[in-house]
Amino acid sequence: MPSFDIVSEVDAVEIKNAVDNSVRELETRFDFRGVDASFSYKDMVVTMKADAEFQIQQMESILRGNLAKRNVDADAMSLGKAEFSGKTVSRPATFRQGIEQDFAKKLVKLIKESKLKVQASIQGDKVRVTGKKRDDLQATMALLRGENLDQPVQFNNFRD
Repeated sequence: MPSFDIVSEVDAVEIKNAVDNSVRELETRFDFRGVDASFSYKDMVVTMKADAEFQIQQMESILRGNLAKRNVDADAMSLGKAEFSGKTVSRPATFRQGIEQDFAKKLVKLIKESKLKVQASIQGDKVRVTGKKRDDLQATMALLRGENLDQPVQFNNFRD
């Protein structure tokens, strides 16, 4: 029976490249001259530090723009709470890898409610969809692409 997997993966190398580009852009921006602002990246977490909260928001905009240039979906990024410490403000941005259990259940429910003749099952950090016809699987992919999900998904391991 044909099948495919629904996964949510983000390329760590592209995130690192986007952060490097953001650092370069930050150095050339006129509104950040003389400001102690920085990006740091470690283990799928980008930490933005600046003197004020509005500067953090501008840095977030810079990062989103560079992620888009590197073909990384910014929906994979979840922003943490801004932390104030002395004169600086820092805000972490964590990139989600894999599909969490709650999100997987939401996907399975969405597929079942569509009345397509496919079966969806949760397998660790991915959801496997199987069906008798390729057309049903492609209709499932189209359904998920059309939905406004809060996390980017990709389809791989399409087997006949």
